[in-house]
Amino acid sequence: MAANYSDDIGPMAYPMKLVSSEMVEHMMGWNIPEEHQAMVHAHWRSFPAVSKYYHFILALIYTMLMITSLVGNGIVIWIFSTSKSLRSASNMFVINLAVFDLMMMIEMPLLIVNSFYQHPIGFQLGCDVYAVLGSISGIGGAITNAVIAFDRYKTISCPLDGRINKVQASLLIAFTWFWSMPFTILPALKVWGRFVPEGFLTTCSFDYFTEDQDTKVFVACIFVWSYAIPMALICYFYSQLFGAVRLHERMLQEQAKKMNVKSLASNKEDASKSVEIRIAKVAFTIFFMFVCGWTPYAFVAMTGAYGDRSLLTPVATMIPAVCCKIVSCIDPWVYAINHPRYRAELQKRLPWLGVREQDPDTVSNNNSVTTTQSHTPTAEA
Repeated sequence: MAANYSDDIGPMAYPMKLVSSEMVEHMMGWNIPEEHQAMVHAHWRSFPAVSKYYHFILALIYTMLMITSLVGNGIVIWIFSTSKSLRSASNMFVINLAVFDLMMMIEMPLLIVNSFYQHPIGFQLGCDVYAVLGSISGIGGAITNAVIAFDRYKTISCPLDGRINKVQASLLIAFTWFWSMPFTILPALKVWGRFVPEGFLTTCSFDYFTEDQDTKVFVACIFVWSYAIPMALICYFYSQLFGAVRLHERMLQEQAKKMNVKSLASNKEDASKSVEIRIAKVAFTIFFMFVCGWTPYAFVAMTGAYGDRSLLTPVATMIPAVCCKIVSCIDPWVYAINHPRYRAELQKRLPWLGVREQDPDTVSNNNSVTTTQSHTPTAEA
């Protein structure tokens, strides 16, 4: 009787067990061991598991971004650090930004491996390593953009006595690294906040889902520290820079009218000013990309802490993460396209890239010689 009873319920129990297993298997976080399940917030468990093909597509995208970042930022660091014409205090900030971008690139191999396993390798430790690299590079890159804006403002608005020297540049670079540390160390040590998986559960960032006041205050503080303050500084310095340029041009025009001449600036001064303004345009372009790359991520974090969480699907939260990586890869190529002295060095060292740029210093000297000759008796004759 007992045997028959067992035989009768066995076939019924087995399908129930199978159905239950399939239900768990098709929800986010199904493949994370029980001892690490606390890593995954309940919000993600409400979504079906992402297809492995989406993971593979993401891995392919990150592979291309990793190669682009390594080549682009590697060339920037190589040329800016070894070229005499580019070895200035201002360009130390360019190298610093490239270093931060390369740190973000180091995340990408972890994501590629995570995509094939469909969970963070090393679980909490691997998640912490990934998030620490992202936090340092993201916050450091943001405040470096603010420092670059400050440098451009000082250089263009006060060209004689406003330039930053190398000692001051070194202190400002140290400041950018110090700025990136508090909201990296605190969640890594779980003193305040923590790092958790997000999106496809193969990337990690700070926790913005936990329902407690401590987490909400943390999210608000990191939003102000890593996004709002750098953004405000950048906007302020660029607005001051553009105001100073317009004021300077207006003063020159008015003075030229009084003296009944076309212009008060020499060709050499014009060329030098043109180079500085082109560099400022490069910096402003990178700032614009920073806004495009990090604003979506800021929106995700603030929505997770204070808004409608139903908007934050796994795919929706992965898009801002990819945008951040794309920006870190595009930065060096913006310099390659627009920075005059950098383009000149690229033409010398890597002629196969097909870059065409005259050395700004040579052009400036030629203009100066031409101007001088035009005022000599021989030239007048």
